[in-house]
Amino acid sequence: MIIITGTVKVRADAIERALELSLEHVRRSRTEPGCLSHAVHQDVEDPLTLFFFEQWEDDGAVTAHFAVPESLAFVTMLSELTTAPPVMTLYDATPKG
Repeated sequence: MIIITGTVKVRADAIERALELSLEHVRRSRTEPGCLSHAVHQDVEDPLTLFFFEQWEDDGAVTAHFAVPESLAFVTMLSELTTAPPVMTLYDATPKG
């Protein structure tokens, strides 16, 4: 399993649009083959920070997800609403042994 986390700091004037785009992306992503979970959370200490948590079956599912044109469009649109570039980390959580 692959786990992806992402964090983005959104401009105050753009938080509603960022939430709207993020929810659309999450809901669409959940329908993709290999998606085990996909969520966005708003930081309770800093409501302008969004946190994404995703679980995918394998590398192939992640590669396919990143190849979906809507995924690139989401990243592009969200990046226009931020105060800094988004941070994303991928983890291989495949059980060993």
